[in-house]
Amino acid sequence: MKRFFETLKNIWRIEDLRARILTTLGLVLVYRLGSFVVLPGIDPTQLDALKRQTAGGLEGLLDMFSGGAFSNASIFALGIMPYISASIVVQLLTIAIPYFQRLQKEGESGRKKMNQITRWLTVLITAAQGPSYIYNLHVQLPETAFILKGAFFTFSSVTILTAGTLFVMWLGERITDKGVGNGISLIIMIGIIARLPFALLGEVATKLEQKGGGMVMILVEIILLVIVIMGAIALVQATRRVPVQYAKRIVGNKQYGGVRQYIPLKINAAGVMPIIFAQAFMFLPMMVGRFNTEAASKFVQTFGNYESFWYNVTFALLIIAFTYFYTAVTVNPTQMAEDMKRNGGFIPGVKPGRKTVDFLDTVMSRITLPGSVFLAMIAVLPAIARLIGVNSQFAAFFGGTSLLILVGVVLDTLQQVESHLLMRHYDGLMKSGRIKGRTGSGASI
Repeated sequence: MKRFFETLKNIWRIEDLRARILTTLGLVLVYRLGSFVVLPGIDPTQLDALKRQTAGGLEGLLDMFSGGAFSNASIFALGIMPYISASIVVQLLTIAIPYFQRLQKEGESGRKKMNQITRWLTVLITAAQGPSYIYNLHVQLPETAFILKGAFFTFSSVTILTAGTLFVMWLGERITDKGVGNGISLIIMIGIIARLPFALLGEVATKLEQKGGGMVMILVEIILLVIVIMGAIALVQATRRVPVQYAKRIVGNKQYGGVRQYIPLKINAAGVMPIIFAQAFMFLPMMVGRFNTEAASKFVQTFGNYESFWYNVTFALLIIAFTYFYTAVTVNPTQMAEDMKRNGGFIPGVKPGRKTVDFLDTVMSRITLPGSVFLAMIAVLPAIARLIGVNSQFAAFFGGTSLLILVGVVLDTLQQVESHLLMRHYDGLMKSGRIKGRTGSGASI
């Protein structure tokens, strides 16, 4: 405890770090306040039906990522997810379209152009999703909930929702530039963690209503949650170190190189993206269910139940497949081999060139398998938690996208704080060693 307070004092002594933390807290507070500002023209006292709709399923997931703004019919209802979708699209375009590949290689100028394209794509996605959200409000809420009606209400609301998403995106960018950690990731994490107290209180209330053993079950659930969190931390931090020997170089009268370094290859290089992609595919039964045919009805009954055996088996297999796909997209053994050769490096016992590419590709394939299986296990844990009696809101914290985002963002933010401390010659946050994030300070989702 003494070390903890001493660390807090050290953090407060560093003026730049103190300013960054206060800036981050201020911008996060603005985001949280905005999630309770209801769209103009809607009666905030008649949102009960919308809150019931977001108690679970796809709408519940969207509400969690938006920090409750979705169920509040807020100006931030669509949250940061349109920006995340736009970022994924631009990232995938760098694989298929030469123009984006050139931008990626242009350094800072190319990055700025890609960011600008991402922002414009965010506007288009938000403008497309806005009418669907307004239509959902008309379906869920009674007519008396709408103070304003007609085309003007729809147009003004879509405009406000688009502006709200862009403002949230701007807040995230300001946190990244002036605050601590990756702003976009931090905003998503804050939205998720904001629901944790209510989910925990709801679970405690449910268990206390039982005739016996309620408190014991709550204790068991908390212990299991801690175990799952430790497993997620291990998955985020796990690496395979590949040794690289750099040849000796003589420049003038000085000798350089000759040291052995390591390439840390991540066990889970894909992050949470495989879960997001797989989840998108598993939402297809909801679309098929709109067709009133016998085959469609059986399909929805089989794969539309989030707690069913076949749903979770299919979900897990899709995650494993997408983990391999996304790792192949983000990790380029050819580029790594070229960089090593350019800098006079080689893997001991492996010839430079094609042999090095094949070796790195084999290593990545082998370490991706246990990583993908572990990721799939974490993804299906909320369904298992539901089967043992945990309520749906609290079960979401037992695994899946929400848990991995929480763990990853917290580790990345703490790693950045620790870097500031070590740079000023203070002790780090951990006595046992430095904190390891996902891909470095401020990694994005």
